[in-house]
Amino acid sequence: MNKANLLTIFLFIAFNTHAETIFITLEKDNALAVMNSIDGSLIKIVPVGKRPRGITLSPDNKSLYVATSDDNTIKIFDASTLKETGHLPSGEDPETFALSPIGDKMYVSNEDDSLVTVIDVAKKKVIKQIKVGVEPEGICVSPDNQWLISASETTNMLHWIDTKTQMIIENTLVDARPRFVTFTPDSSQLWITSEMAGTLTVLDTKTKQPIKTINFTIQGVPNDKIQPVGIAIDKNRIRAYVALGTANRVAVINAQTFEVEKYLLVGSRVWNLAFSPDQKRLYTANGLSNDVSIIDLESQTVTKSVGVGTYPWGLAVKP
Repeated sequence: MNKANLLTIFLFIAFNTHAETIFITLEKDNALAVMNSIDGSLIKIVPVGKRPRGITLSPDNKSLYVATSDDNTIKIFDASTLKETGHLPSGEDPETFALSPIGDKMYVSNEDDSLVTVIDVAKKKVIKQIKVGVEPEGICVSPDNQWLISASETTNMLHWIDTKTQMIIENTLVDARPRFVTFTPDSSQLWITSEMAGTLTVLDTKTKQPIKTINFTIQGVPNDKIQPVGIAIDKNRIRAYVALGTANRVAVINAQTFEVEKYLLVGSRVWNLAFSPDQKRLYTANGLSNDVSIIDLESQTVTKSVGVGTYPWGLAVKP
Protein backbone atom coordinates (compact mmCIF):
# COMPACT_ATOMS: atom_id res chain seq x y z
CA MET A 1 0.00 0.00 0.00
CA ASN A 2 1.46 3.39 -0.99
CA LYS A 3 1.86 6.43 1.24
CA ALA A 4 -1.09 8.26 -0.33
CA ASN A 5 -3.46 5.41 0.50
CA LEU A 6 -2.12 5.18 4.05
CA LEU A 7 -2.63 8.91 4.51
CA THR A 8 -6.21 8.63 3.22
CA ILE A 9 -6.98 5.84 5.70
CA PHE A 10 -5.40 7.79 8.55
CA LEU A 11 -7.42 10.91 7.76
CA PHE A 12 -10.62 8.89 7.45
CA ILE A 13 -10.08 7.37 10.88
CA ALA A 14 -9.10 10.71 12.41
CA PHE A 15 -12.20 12.49 11.16
CA ASN A 16 -14.68 9.68 11.68
CA THR A 17 -13.70 8.38 15.09
CA HIS A 18 -15.58 10.18 17.84
CA ALA A 19 -13.64 9.87 21.07
CA GLU A 20 -15.74 11.03 23.96
CA THR A 21 -14.78 10.78 27.60
CA ILE A 22 -17.11 9.13 30.09
CA PHE A 23 -17.11 10.27 33.71
CA ILE A 24 -18.63 7.94 36.34
CA THR A 25 -19.18 8.77 40.00
CA LEU A 26 -18.08 5.99 42.38
CA GLU A 27 -20.16 6.34 45.52
CA LYS A 28 -18.17 3.98 47.75
CA ASP A 29 -14.71 4.95 46.44
CA ASN A 30 -15.24 8.71 46.91
CA ALA A 31 -13.89 9.06 43.41
CA LEU A 32 -14.56 9.63 39.73
CA ALA A 33 -13.75 7.02 37.09
CA VAL A 34 -12.69 8.22 33.63
CA MET A 35 -13.32 5.95 30.64
CA ASN A 36 -12.20 6.07 27.02
CA SER A 37 -15.11 5.49 24.63
CA ILE A 38 -13.07 4.10 21.72
CA ASP A 39 -11.86 0.91 23.36
CA GLY A 40 -13.91 1.13 26.55
CA SER A 41 -10.78 1.22 28.67
CA LEU A 42 -10.53 2.75 32.14
CA ILE A 43 -8.18 5.73 31.95
CA LYS A 44 -7.89 6.73 35.59
CA ILE A 45 -9.58 7.12 38.97
CA VAL A 46 -9.66 10.61 40.52
CA PRO A 47 -10.58 11.34 44.17
CA VAL A 48 -13.37 13.95 44.26
CA GLY A 49 -14.93 13.98 47.74
CA LYS A 50 -17.23 12.06 50.03
CA ARG A 51 -20.00 9.95 48.47
CA PRO A 52 -20.23 11.39 44.94
CA ARG A 53 -23.51 10.70 43.14
CA GLY A 54 -25.17 13.23 40.83
CA ILE A 55 -23.00 14.47 37.95
CA THR A 56 -23.44 16.67 34.88
CA LEU A 57 -21.51 18.85 32.47
CA SER A 58 -22.05 22.54 31.84
CA PRO A 59 -23.69 23.35 28.47
CA ASP A 60 -20.31 24.35 27.03
CA ASN A 61 -18.73 21.10 28.33
CA LYS A 62 -16.00 23.05 30.13
CA SER A 63 -17.08 22.42 33.70
CA LEU A 64 -18.04 19.18 35.43
CA TYR A 65 -20.39 19.35 38.42
CA VAL A 66 -20.37 16.55 41.01
CA ALA A 67 -22.63 16.24 44.05
CA THR A 68 -20.44 15.03 46.92
CA SER A 69 -23.29 14.22 49.24
CA ASP A 70 -21.40 13.76 52.50
CA ASP A 71 -19.49 17.00 51.91
CA ASN A 72 -22.84 18.83 51.53
CA THR A 73 -21.71 20.57 48.38
CA ILE A 74 -21.61 20.49 44.58
CA LYS A 75 -17.99 20.50 43.47
CA ILE A 76 -16.87 22.09 40.20
CA PHE A 77 -14.05 20.59 38.14
CA ASP A 78 -12.33 21.62 34.94
CA ALA A 79 -13.67 18.99 32.51
CA SER A 80 -10.34 18.72 30.70
CA THR A 81 -7.87 18.62 33.60
CA LEU A 82 -10.24 17.46 36.40
CA LYS A 83 -8.73 20.08 38.68
CA GLU A 84 -11.20 21.37 41.26
CA THR A 85 -12.13 24.98 40.47
CA GLY A 86 -14.80 25.73 43.06
CA HIS A 87 -17.97 24.57 44.74
CA LEU A 88 -21.63 25.52 45.03
CA PRO A 89 -23.67 25.85 48.26
CA SER A 90 -26.08 22.98 47.70
CA GLY A 91 -27.75 22.59 51.07
CA GLU A 92 -27.69 19.35 53.08
CA ASP A 93 -26.95 15.98 51.47
CA PRO A 94 -27.21 16.81 47.75
CA GLU A 95 -27.76 13.75 45.58
CA THR A 96 -29.44 14.83 42.37
CA PHE A 97 -29.52 18.21 40.67
CA ALA A 98 -30.43 19.80 37.35
CA LEU A 99 -29.01 22.69 35.35
CA SER A 100 -31.09 25.20 33.44
CA PRO A 101 -30.64 24.86 29.63
CA ILE A 102 -28.13 27.73 29.51
CA GLY A 103 -26.43 26.70 32.74
CA ASP A 104 -27.08 29.86 34.74
CA LYS A 105 -29.10 28.20 37.49
CA MET A 106 -28.78 24.91 39.32
CA TYR A 107 -31.62 23.18 41.15
CA VAL A 108 -30.65 20.72 43.90
CA SER A 109 -32.78 18.12 45.70
CA ASN A 110 -32.33 18.18 49.48
CA GLU A 111 -34.02 14.96 50.63
CA ASP A 112 -33.64 15.38 54.38
CA ASP A 113 -35.10 18.89 54.40
CA SER A 114 -37.84 18.42 51.76
CA LEU A 115 -36.42 21.32 49.79
CA VAL A 116 -35.21 22.29 46.34
CA THR A 117 -32.28 24.69 46.56
CA VAL A 118 -31.92 27.19 43.71
CA ILE A 119 -28.36 28.36 43.01
CA ASP A 120 -27.05 31.23 40.87
CA VAL A 121 -24.12 29.39 39.25
CA ALA A 122 -22.05 32.46 38.30
CA LYS A 123 -22.39 34.06 41.74
CA LYS A 124 -22.14 30.67 43.55
CA LYS A 125 -24.99 31.81 45.73
CA VAL A 126 -28.29 30.31 46.93
CA ILE A 127 -31.11 32.52 45.68
CA LYS A 128 -34.11 30.51 46.91
CA GLN A 129 -35.22 27.34 48.67
CA ILE A 130 -38.55 25.84 47.59
CA LYS A 131 -40.52 23.67 50.00
CA VAL A 132 -41.65 20.44 48.30
CA GLY A 133 -42.90 17.00 49.36
CA VAL A 134 -41.11 14.45 51.51
CA GLU A 135 -37.81 13.06 50.19
CA PRO A 136 -37.37 14.91 46.89
CA GLU A 137 -34.93 13.17 44.56
CA GLY A 138 -35.75 13.15 40.85
CA ILE A 139 -35.38 16.62 39.35
CA CYS A 140 -35.23 18.09 35.85
CA VAL A 141 -35.78 21.26 33.83
CA SER A 142 -37.73 21.29 30.58
CA PRO A 143 -35.62 22.05 27.48
CA ASP A 144 -37.75 25.15 26.85
CA ASN A 145 -36.88 26.31 30.40
CA GLN A 146 -40.54 26.71 31.40
CA TRP A 147 -40.80 23.99 34.03
CA LEU A 148 -38.74 22.68 36.91
CA ILE A 149 -39.97 19.27 38.08
CA SER A 150 -39.26 17.88 41.55
CA ALA A 151 -40.36 14.33 42.39
CA SER A 152 -40.99 13.51 46.05
CA GLU A 153 -40.39 9.84 46.81
CA THR A 154 -42.45 9.49 49.98
CA THR A 155 -45.26 11.83 48.92
CA ASN A 156 -45.49 10.08 45.52
CA MET A 157 -45.92 13.44 43.87
CA LEU A 158 -44.54 15.58 41.06
CA HIS A 159 -44.25 19.29 41.73
CA TRP A 160 -44.55 21.57 38.69
CA ILE A 161 -42.48 24.66 39.48
CA ASP A 162 -42.56 27.73 37.23
CA THR A 163 -38.93 28.65 36.53
CA LYS A 164 -39.72 32.37 36.31
CA THR A 165 -41.58 32.71 39.61
CA GLN A 166 -39.94 29.67 41.26
CA MET A 167 -43.33 28.76 42.71
CA ILE A 168 -45.21 25.46 42.61
CA ILE A 169 -48.05 25.78 40.10
CA GLU A 170 -49.47 22.28 40.27
CA ASN A 171 -48.91 18.85 41.84
CA THR A 172 -49.49 15.47 40.19
CA LEU A 173 -49.83 12.18 42.08
CA VAL A 174 -47.87 9.29 40.57
CA ASP A 175 -47.08 5.66 41.39
CA ALA A 176 -45.07 4.64 44.44
CA ARG A 177 -41.56 6.01 44.94
CA PRO A 178 -40.88 8.21 41.91
CA ARG A 179 -37.14 8.21 41.25
CA PHE A 180 -36.23 9.80 37.92
CA VAL A 181 -37.88 12.46 35.77
CA THR A 182 -37.02 13.77 32.32
CA PHE A 183 -38.70 15.67 29.51
CA THR A 184 -38.76 14.69 25.87
CA PRO A 185 -36.47 16.94 23.80
CA ASP A 186 -39.45 19.00 22.58
CA SER A 187 -40.70 19.52 26.18
CA SER A 188 -44.14 18.11 25.26
CA GLN A 189 -43.97 15.07 27.55
CA LEU A 190 -42.63 14.27 31.01
CA TRP A 191 -41.46 10.71 31.73
CA ILE A 192 -41.26 9.46 35.30
CA THR A 193 -40.15 6.13 36.77
CA SER A 194 -41.69 4.74 39.97
CA GLU A 195 -39.25 2.33 41.59
CA MET A 196 -41.51 0.49 44.03
CA ALA A 197 -44.50 0.29 41.68
CA GLY A 198 -42.27 -0.97 38.87
CA THR A 199 -43.81 1.43 36.36
CA LEU A 200 -43.04 4.25 33.96
CA THR A 201 -45.60 7.01 33.48
CA VAL A 202 -45.70 9.43 30.54
CA LEU A 203 -47.49 12.74 31.16
CA ASP A 204 -48.65 15.44 28.78
CA THR A 205 -46.90 18.69 29.70
CA LYS A 206 -49.85 20.92 28.79
CA THR A 207 -52.51 19.01 30.72
CA LYS A 208 -50.14 17.54 33.33
CA GLN A 209 -52.15 14.35 33.05
CA PRO A 210 -50.94 10.79 32.30
CA ILE A 211 -50.91 9.64 28.68
CA LYS A 212 -49.66 6.14 29.38
CA THR A 213 -48.44 3.97 32.23
CA ILE A 214 -46.00 1.24 31.20
CA ASN A 215 -45.51 -1.97 33.16
CA PHE A 216 -42.49 -4.22 32.74
CA THR A 217 -42.56 -8.02 32.62
CA ILE A 218 -39.36 -10.05 32.28
CA GLN A 219 -39.46 -13.80 32.07
CA GLY A 220 -37.69 -15.37 35.04
CA VAL A 221 -37.39 -12.08 36.97
CA PRO A 222 -39.69 -11.52 40.00
CA ASN A 223 -41.75 -8.35 39.82
CA ASP A 224 -40.19 -6.97 43.00
CA LYS A 225 -36.77 -7.04 41.30
CA ILE A 226 -38.01 -4.77 38.50
CA GLN A 227 -37.20 -1.32 39.87
CA PRO A 228 -37.24 1.40 37.17
CA VAL A 229 -34.88 4.30 37.73
CA GLY A 230 -32.84 6.16 35.05
CA ILE A 231 -34.33 7.17 31.69
CA ALA A 232 -32.72 8.27 28.41
CA ILE A 233 -34.85 9.47 25.47
CA ASP A 234 -33.19 9.99 22.09
CA LYS A 235 -33.24 13.42 20.42
CA ASN A 236 -35.79 12.37 17.77
CA ARG A 237 -38.06 10.66 20.32
CA ILE A 238 -37.86 7.38 18.47
CA ARG A 239 -36.75 5.23 21.39
CA ALA A 240 -36.42 5.57 25.12
CA TYR A 241 -34.28 3.46 27.44
CA VAL A 242 -35.11 2.71 31.06
CA ALA A 243 -32.74 1.26 33.67
CA LEU A 244 -34.58 -1.43 35.65
CA GLY A 245 -32.39 -1.56 38.76
CA THR A 246 -32.02 -5.01 40.28
CA ALA A 247 -33.66 -6.65 37.25
CA ASN A 248 -30.24 -6.04 35.63
CA ARG A 249 -31.92 -5.00 32.39
CA VAL A 250 -32.42 -1.91 30.26
CA ALA A 251 -35.87 -1.71 28.69
CA VAL A 252 -36.01 -0.49 25.08
CA ILE A 253 -39.27 1.42 24.50
CA ASN A 254 -40.82 2.73 21.30
CA ALA A 255 -41.23 6.39 22.28
CA GLN A 256 -44.13 6.88 19.87
CA THR A 257 -46.29 3.85 20.70
CA PHE A 258 -44.97 3.34 24.28
CA GLU A 259 -44.52 -0.38 23.62
CA VAL A 260 -41.59 -2.23 25.19
CA GLU A 261 -39.58 -3.63 22.28
CA LYS A 262 -36.98 -5.65 24.17
CA TYR A 263 -34.88 -5.98 27.30
CA LEU A 264 -31.09 -5.79 27.27
CA LEU A 265 -29.14 -7.70 29.92
CA VAL A 266 -26.49 -5.48 31.52
CA GLY A 267 -24.67 -5.45 34.87
CA SER A 268 -26.12 -5.82 38.33
CA ARG A 269 -28.38 -3.03 39.70
CA VAL A 270 -28.32 -0.77 36.67
CA TRP A 271 -29.11 2.72 37.92
CA ASN A 272 -28.34 5.60 35.57
CA LEU A 273 -27.86 5.98 31.82
CA ALA A 274 -26.10 8.36 29.43
CA PHE A 275 -25.95 8.65 25.63
CA SER A 276 -22.80 9.22 23.62
CA PRO A 277 -22.95 12.67 21.96
CA ASP A 278 -23.87 11.11 18.59
CA GLN A 279 -26.41 8.84 20.34
CA LYS A 280 -24.95 5.72 18.77
CA ARG A 281 -24.09 4.26 22.16
CA LEU A 282 -25.65 4.14 25.60
CA TYR A 283 -23.64 3.77 28.80
CA THR A 284 -25.07 2.23 31.97
CA ALA A 285 -23.86 2.55 35.57
CA ASN A 286 -24.20 -0.86 37.25
CA GLY A 287 -23.91 -0.34 41.00
CA LEU A 288 -23.53 -3.88 42.32
CA SER A 289 -21.36 -5.40 39.59
CA ASN A 290 -19.12 -2.29 39.76
CA ASP A 291 -19.00 -1.80 36.02
CA VAL A 292 -20.31 0.18 33.06
CA SER A 293 -22.04 -1.57 30.16
CA ILE A 294 -21.74 -0.20 26.63
CA ILE A 295 -24.79 -0.65 24.39
CA ASP A 296 -24.51 -0.26 20.62
CA LEU A 297 -27.81 1.40 19.70
CA GLU A 298 -27.72 0.58 15.99
CA SER A 299 -27.63 -3.14 16.68
CA GLN A 300 -29.39 -2.85 20.06
CA THR A 301 -26.78 -5.10 21.67
CA VAL A 302 -24.54 -4.88 24.71
CA THR A 303 -20.99 -4.92 23.39
CA LYS A 304 -18.86 -4.68 26.51
CA SER A 305 -18.79 -4.18 30.27
CA VAL A 306 -15.90 -2.34 31.91
CA GLY A 307 -14.96 -2.54 35.59
CA VAL A 308 -14.70 1.00 36.95
CA GLY A 309 -14.67 0.88 40.76
CA THR A 310 -17.01 0.47 43.71
CA TYR A 311 -20.68 1.42 43.35
CA PRO A 312 -20.85 3.43 40.12
CA TRP A 313 -23.84 5.79 40.37
CA GLY A 314 -23.99 8.61 37.81
CA LEU A 315 -22.56 9.26 34.36
CA ALA A 316 -21.68 12.26 32.19
CA VAL A 317 -20.22 12.12 28.68
CA LYS A 318 -17.94 14.81 27.27
CA PRO A 319 -17.52 15.08 23.48
